Amino acid sequence: MKRRHRYLALAILGILLPYWQFVPWLFEHGLDLSLFFRELFANRIGAFFAMDVLVSAIVLIIFVQVEGRRLGIRGLGFPWLARC
Repeated sequence: MKRRHRYLALAILGILLPYWQFVPWLFEHGLDLSLFFRELFANRIGAFFAMDVLVSAIVLIIFVQVEGRRLGIRGLGFPWLARC
C-alpha cells in the first residue's frame, strides 16, 4: 500500500470515528452547546481529551499560518474551515 493511501485511510478514520459518536448525540439532543460542553468536561478524562484536541488545533492553525506566510502559500483560510 502506498503511503498516500495509508494517509487517506487514516484521514477517513479521523473523520468517521469522531462523527460516529457525535451524530447520534446530535440527533438525541440537537445543537445544545451548553449541554455539549457540560458533558464534554463532565469528568477529568473527558476534559483531558477535550483540552488536548483544543490545544492541538490552536497550535496547528498557528503553525499553518506562520509557515504558510513564510513560504508564500495562498489559501491559508482553508485550515480554519478544515479544523471543524
